Amino acid sequence: MRARLKSALGDVAYADFLVYLMGPYTSFDVADVVPEGVDADDVSLPAARADDDALDEMLATLRRVQGRLREDPGVNPFLAVDPEIPLSEMDAATQSIRFARVSNATLFVVPALGDKLGVGIEVGSVLADLDDTDRERVLFAHEEAVSSAMIRSVGQRWDARVVAYADEDELVTAVRQFVVDLMNREVYGDLPRKTTGE
Repeated sequence: MRARLKSALGDVAYADFLVYLMGPYTSFDVADVVPEGVDADDVSLPAARADDDALDEMLATLRRVQGRLREDPGVNPFLAVDPEIPLSEMDAATQSIRFARVSNATLFVVPALGDKLGVGIEVGSVLADLDDTDRERVLFAHEEAVSSAMIRSVGQRWDARVVAYADEDELVTAVRQFVVDLMNREVYGDLPRKTTGE
């Protein structure tokens, strides 16, 4: 999977450092992301809905963050849509889990608008699949106006790092610092290097 992702992303200074960038920029079928054995009809949580313009802006925000990370520190960030893996080959939930497994860093970005139900389910699915070491590679960044029990549980249940941001510059600073810290930890041996993965 790492080779497939790299071939879809192009060249940057640190092309081997893959950063999975996630956010509520599209709608999807809840049935695709609930854990195995859970009836999608039983999932009923409050969700804020965003219109098409808000979804377009959220996607544009993620693309800008992606571009800025490609420039500095020169890593290889990607969105789930970038490798263009058809859902007939692999469903959305499985893609998210597989992408997170092989990435050097996984970043969840949650702005004030969007479907928090979908984000919560997707975050939970990914974190539940990762081992303790790979959970250290996860950052959950939410806009200051967003708060929920799911966000609190990300830090409490899975010990993942959670940060709040006021604007896009603060977001980029936080994710850049997180990524650089992981890069340094890989170089100096505190965190195993990610060089292969299915």
